[in-house]
Amino acid sequence: MSRVRQASGRIADWRANPVQFVVDNFGVEPDQWQLDVLRYLALPKHHGLVDFPSPRRLRLALKACTGPGKSAVLSWVGWHRLSCFGGVGEHPKGAALSVTRDNLKDNLWTEFSKWQSRSAFLKSAFTWTKEQIYANDHPETWFLSARSFAKDADADSIGRALSGLHSKFPFVLLDETGDMPTAVGRAAEQIFTGDPEDALIAQAGNPTSVNGLLYHSCSTARNAWNIVTITADPDDPNRTPRVDIGLAREQIATYGRDNPWVMATILGLFPPAGFNNLVSLDDVERAIARFYKADQYLHAPLILGVDVARQGDDSSVIAPRQGLVCHPPKVFRNVKSHVLAGYVAAEEDAMQADGVVVDGTGGWGAGVLDAGEQMHRDYWFDCQYAGKAFNPKYANKRAENSFLFAEWIKNKGALPNIPQLIREATAITYTFQGDRLILEPKEIIKKRLGHSTDYWDAYSNTFAFPIEKRIKAQLPEWQERIIREHDPYMSTGRTHENQVPEYNPYN
Repeated sequence: MSRVRQASGRIADWRANPVQFVVDNFGVEPDQWQLDVLRYLALPKHHGLVDFPSPRRLRLALKACTGPGKSAVLSWVGWHRLSCFGGVGEHPKGAALSVTRDNLKDNLWTEFSKWQSRSAFLKSAFTWTKEQIYANDHPETWFLSARSFAKDADADSIGRALSGLHSKFPFVLLDETGDMPTAVGRAAEQIFTGDPEDALIAQAGNPTSVNGLLYHSCSTARNAWNIVTITADPDDPNRTPRVDIGLAREQIATYGRDNPWVMATILGLFPPAGFNNLVSLDDVERAIARFYKADQYLHAPLILGVDVARQGDDSSVIAPRQGLVCHPPKVFRNVKSHVLAGYVAAEEDAMQADGVVVDGTGGWGAGVLDAGEQMHRDYWFDCQYAGKAFNPKYANKRAENSFLFAEWIKNKGALPNIPQLIREATAITYTFQGDRLILEPKEIIKKRLGHSTDYWDAYSNTFAFPIEKRIKAQLPEWQERIIREHDPYMSTGRTHENQVPEYNPYN
């Protein structure tokens, strides 16, 4: 007897008891919050596969801290719907979306494949592909499709992305809805039109935005949704065990419970204001594509920004910027302060830099600055990230530096093509602390990225102080070479910007 035939006798039990479905197929014992989710989907047991007590319109929202396994649970929900709902001539049809197509591919869709591999029944009954999961017996009418929508899609376009789910058992799974447009939720509601027997919309996301679908579902439309809050709060007995309790205590002790990132990433709560990305990938890619002739930036002061590594897995970076051009950096690993100071001094002399700005926060750069003082380096400056910003709209100097750098990127600055810089630039978020702008704590970013924002910090340091150009007898040899050579970077595919005036962030 095939595994599908053997499982058919259990489908009525699984339909009524999603917890048992998960235990039998995946061999796991769900956490408490996962039990809450699965029990919401439970159905009173009936003998016929479509003998439901009444039509159901289910709306489930998972408001989650970072890292509890919400995408895994969303995949359990999807497998349960595919496996246990259907009747003669009536099959479940579903769609899965995330905030981007790549996010869906890398997270939720991968989870479906992972959990299918643990179940002999699911491997026999269904086929997983990169675009669709379908029942082997009815591939055209029994499926879950991976869907997507363009970033600039209007409501009609989003609606078309969720079309084609006419069924007695339709369902929509939405992942990472913290930053998903509310129009996606409205489009998903179309599965409730007609006469569905049992329809479900299930979403999961982090509470990072007060403008996204998740916030709308948990506030304005909260009466229509069953909301499950997933927290890593060390004082909550129902906390997820999948987030290290020591890390949670450390973050709360360091930043406080009212810190917006602690609220969202540890406590699973919406902060008073949502998070925003400092720069977008499109902003960064445009900056990488730009090219300037030497005479368009050599008149500007050349500044070296220095970020000193705090731990062995981070890098010390010396980042040169001259006007609208960021030159490629020098990167060092596991060097002592006095050795790094020597490298900085050598770079200052070679490039005839007009100033050097070192991140001295926490004492990490103190050794470099001390060595510079001993070498009589009169144009080395200490930037304390926690210090007071020149502009009172920023919470501290770190925020001011980064916002000026971000504005420079958006205002015709040219960046080197460095993958780690791209990752760092597009990962940094900000919010408001009262009426002042504040950045996400560096420690939280590092936990998410796996490394510190070394490149970003080094380049942003070049915006810390309004450094003037020093009078020099002649140009350094490297600049003379650039002037002699005709457009040396044209082969890189960068675009050419003609006679752009110098951008001054302090104007």
